[in-house]
Amino acid sequence: MTKSTTPIRSPANLSSSSHLTPKEVLRLHSPLPQKPSKISFRVLCAQSSDSEQTRHFISILRSVPDWADGIKERGMQKKRSLYDHETWVQHRSSLRHVRHLLSSMSSRVILSLIPPVFVFTSVAVAIASYNSAVSLHWLPEFFPLLRASSLPYQLTAPALALLLVFRTEASYSRFEEGRKAWTKVIAGTNEFARQVMASVNSSSDVTLRKALLQYIMAFPVALKCHVIYGSDIKKDMQSLLEEDDLVVVLSSKHRPRCIIEFISQSIRLLHLEDSKRTVLVGVLIEEPFPMLALDDLCNLVHDSIRDALNLEHLIQGQLVAKRKCHSSDHSSNGRPNS
Repeated sequence: MTKSTTPIRSPANLSSSSHLTPKEVLRLHSPLPQKPSKISFRVLCAQSSDSEQTRHFISILRSVPDWADGIKERGMQKKRSLYDHETWVQHRSSLRHVRHLLSSMSSRVILSLIPPVFVFTSVAVAIASYNSAVSLHWLPEFFPLLRASSLPYQLTAPALALLLVFRTEASYSRFEEGRKAWTKVIAGTNEFARQVMASVNSSSDVTLRKALLQYIMAFPVALKCHVIYGSDIKKDMQSLLEEDDLVVVLSSKHRPRCIIEFISQSIRLLHLEDSKRTVLVGVLIEEPFPMLALDDLCNLVHDSIRDALNLEHLIQGQLVAKRKCHSSDHSSNGRPNS
């Protein structure tokens, strides 16, 4: 018996041979069997659903901190009131405790404590529920009862108390430092405006004198808007400066420095003696502290300067009237007219 042998062809011969039938070509070049793509689609769907669930869970966890942070930031934009005598009487009232209790949810201190208190309370409730379930034998016996020694709390309590006291003292020190710095700004502004009104008396400098006083009144407002985030400087200064000056101030990066430059250039253009010009040059201190009643303090400066201007005109009128009355009652040689 003879076996029929088929010669092995090389790949080049296979591709160039014309003796292969279409069935053999399909059998030789048929691709490997592939699994359906439904499995990969299911995996992608499962991964996307897991990521969506994770994002949803994170958003739920962040809902309370985001809510508290939103209320705190809106509270930072709230204008503080300057305490006067009537406000202090209301503050010392016996009903202040009820008012504080009703407004406790708007306190930024309480709102800042809500997220950590919520987290630690949730952990404590979970541990207490677990221990209760173990004590009542609702769980299998191999679940241990969680216990913790009170010694670490006893050792760290004095240190935490001292740290809280130091933190409170530092907060009050910062508040007092900011109040003193802003008091210097207000006092310097009032003194500067008084010196300008007393030194500039030339009739040719009336317009420039008025503009200089406007710049002086605008400086505390520009400084307040500079140190407090989210302030609307255009709204606060549109009643103090002219339109072209306001455009220049808004286009600058450092608005208080721009106002100081306006003041410096105005002083140079005044017709003054060198001694008076030197007296008008001063330095104003910039100390940011958004917890002060800066709006009311700026309004207090504006009212003080406007009142000084009104008093100046009134006093000048009174003195001129007295001079005229004195000159009419006396003769040119100094003797009274009889």
